[in-house]
This record gives sequence, structure tokens and C-alpha cells, in this order.
Amino acid sequence: MAEKAGIVIAVDKPRQWSSFQVVNKLKWHIKRTFGLKKFKIGHAGTLDPLASGLLLVCVGSATKQIEQLQAGIKEYSGTMVLGATTPCYDLEQAIDRLYPTRHITEELIEKTRQQFVGDIEQVPPMFSAVKIDGQRAYISARDGEAVAIEPKTVTIYNFVITAFRQGTQTQSEVAEPTTECPRPLANDSQNSSRNPQLYRNPQGEVPEGLPQIDFRITCSKGTYIRSIARDFGLALGSGAFLSDLRRECIGDYTLADALALDDIESVITADNPCYSLLGQI
Repeated sequence: MAEKAGIVIAVDKPRQWSSFQVVNKLKWHIKRTFGLKKFKIGHAGTLDPLASGLLLVCVGSATKQIEQLQAGIKEYSGTMVLGATTPCYDLEQAIDRLYPTRHITEELIEKTRQQFVGDIEQVPPMFSAVKIDGQRAYISARDGEAVAIEPKTVTIYNFVITAFRQGTQTQSEVAEPTTECPRPLANDSQNSSRNPQLYRNPQGEVPEGLPQIDFRITCSKGTYIRSIARDFGLALGSGAFLSDLRRECIGDYTLADALALDDIESVITADNPCYSLLGQI
């Protein structure tokens, strides 16, 4: 019996969409377009809802490639905010503490960066898809349950600081932990009300005056960039969290290969030869 067809679809996941929501949108569009009732579909590596970039969606027999694709080297670009922390290491929750930053210089950042190249030990975030006793860690974390996550070894092949913005924070601005409910990021609350598929967990905002660094990282499977942000802040003698993250590359796939989510319905059609195999899965 001939093996059924399969295809890998590279999607540029927008910020505020979960990886599951992107897969579900593709699933229902393929069903309607090609008249399919049941087929295999899945993604090769979760992207956090507040991250954007390359998501590989495998359809049909291509789902057999998921493990191989997940093992590919990945490249990310992003921004860390220095001098503050959040419980989830990104903007999914409000800042819980501010730290001094006046001692942070370009020289200290460069010295610290060197500690994060090669094989490193890191503890995945509580708000992550890591499974603890069969349950995703983020489910327990969002329910307020404490979870113990074991450290793991990952490899950072390349870590480049592409920009450093000193900020304007003064020592008097280092305050007690913030308890105020954060306002939504600009425009995100409006977008959420218009699009019910958007991720609705609270999103904090970046306080004015805190230093920021932009970076590019090439790393192995299983690396959590949010954990690198947390550990980078600790190594600086301050705090840090991730304010922006974009996945640029997975193995041989890059964002140049990816479809924008808004283009899926117009590009993935029955008469587009690039996607004709979808009718045979």
C-alpha cells in the first residue's frame, strides 16, 4: 500500500496566538478546502503565546518528521529588559520586583554573555510546556500550584548582543515589588476584543527607564530563552525578563519560508500546486 502524502507548512506565528490555535486554524481550513474529514496534524516545537515567528506545522505523513524537526538547531532574536523580574520571565504576568541597574555597563554585559555560550544548565520556566507527572507545567503554574522542575543541559552555539540601551533609571526608582494589575500592552486589548482566538492572559508592560538589550541566540532543542533572560539578570547582579522573542530558524527552515497567518486562506488552495498534496493525505 502506498504511503499517504504529507507536507510541512511553515507559518509565521503572530504574537498573542498560541501554537495550538495556529494548528487548529490550519486544520479547519484544510478540512474545508480539500474536503477532508480526518487527518494527522501537529507542530514541531511550541512557541509561547507572547512570542512570534517560525512554527512548523506537519500534516499527514509529515507528522512522522516532528521529532526530527524538533531536534533541529534554532535561532531566535529578542529583547531583554534589565532591572526587573516577572514570575513567568516574560510579560504574561506583571513585574514582581525592581532591581538596581546603575552598575550595568557594556563591559559587564559582554563578560556575562560569555558565560552563556556552550553547554549550560538551565531550569525551564514554571510557565512552560514541560510535563511534570504527566501534566504541563503551565497548567499547574496558572492554578497557583508550586511545581519542581529539574535542570537540564542545553547548548548555546552563538549568543550575540546586537544593541544595548542604558535606560534612565535612578537608584530612587528601585521600589518594593509591584502589586498593581498591569495595563494591557498598547493595542493588544483592542485586538483581543476583536479576535476571540487571541491569547487572553494578562500582559504586562515595560516600565519606562529600564535598560534593555537586543540579542540573537542559536541554540539546541529544549532551550528556553525566557530562562536565559532570568539567569542573565541574576548573573548581572540585577534582574531581567523577556519582553520580545521571535523564532527565526529551525534547522533548514527560515522565516523566509513561512506563510503569514492572514495569507493561509488565499495561498493554501486546491489549485495551488505547492499544496496539491493536501488533497491526498
